[in-house]
Amino acid sequence: MDEWIKLISEVGFPIVVTLYLLHRIEAKLEAVIQSIHGLTERVG
Repeated sequence: MDEWIKLISEVGFPIVVTLYLLHRIEAKLEAVIQSIHGLTERVG
């Protein structure tokens, strides 16, 4: 049991930070994709 608690405390924080950053990047990528689609509609 102590090994699991140690593993979660060591690995848990980086996992949470990674998921948070991926969530933020996903939102920004969606905005970029929408902009690209808008440009292709205006050009084409």
